[in-house]
Amino acid sequence: MKYAAATFFFSTLLLTTASAKEHSGTTGTSDQAAASIPVDQGSAQKAKAILDQAIHALGGDAYLNWKGVKQEGRAYSFHNGEPNSMGTLFWRFKKFPDKERVELTKKRDVIQVFNGDKGYEITYKGVRNLDQKDELEPVLRRRHYSLEVVLREWLNQPGVALFYEGQTVAAQKETDQVTIMNAKNEALTLNFEINTHLPVKKSFVWRDPTDKQRNVEEEIYDNYRLTEGIMTPYDVTRIFNGDMAAQSFLTSTTYNQPMEDSLFDPQAVAAKKR
Repeated sequence: MKYAAATFFFSTLLLTTASAKEHSGTTGTSDQAAASIPVDQGSAQKAKAILDQAIHALGGDAYLNWKGVKQEGRAYSFHNGEPNSMGTLFWRFKKFPDKERVELTKKRDVIQVFNGDKGYEITYKGVRNLDQKDELEPVLRRRHYSLEVVLREWLNQPGVALFYEGQTVAAQKETDQVTIMNAKNEALTLNFEINTHLPVKKSFVWRDPTDKQRNVEEEIYDNYRLTEGIMTPYDVTRIFNGDMAAQSFLTSTTYNQPMEDSLFDPQAVAAKKR
């Protein structure tokens, strides 16, 4: 499907969210996560302080409490680092934690729906289950490593570990680098700009169970705008094994408007298209 690469990217354009309270002295999920880390682990304490600064910069409670988001924009996909399309208009609806819908083209006649661990494509031909390995698993993997899942859920889990890895240049910015590892030894590295404390880069590594190849996925966040109290990156670039894979440029974002569950029911979506 010629729209698949772009759609997979959209499904991971989860606006950088958080799992700790603002710097107000209250106890949040980040504090709960830190409780599982030895107090004498200086690296962990430094990492926690940086995460707290980032969450404050991102909007604090507004990040912790959003339930849904609607976005519009245009996305571009790449092959071997070279653009392979003129760009695709998209409308994206997400209901935290695991419901998502993406409408593509000017006519919005290609729709992909993700609900839990299932994925579907709806066109004039009807409903099609997405291919498990090539279409669905990449989406589920990126959701698992998405910023809001890592910072809202991983940090609440027993056995989470935080590591401060010093200052380094990422996305042409001076950043503080932090790695978060869960009890399954799954890790994600974040880079926060030292002046604004906003996330500028996310990276994680996974190994293909079939060919055992080691893969590196990265996202770069830029053009932050304050949207309903939330600092939102309007430009996002995804990189796969060192090559640019996709870019997205938002034109609008709206948080917490009511969304019916039927939006994420493939049969209901297909019936409405008839």
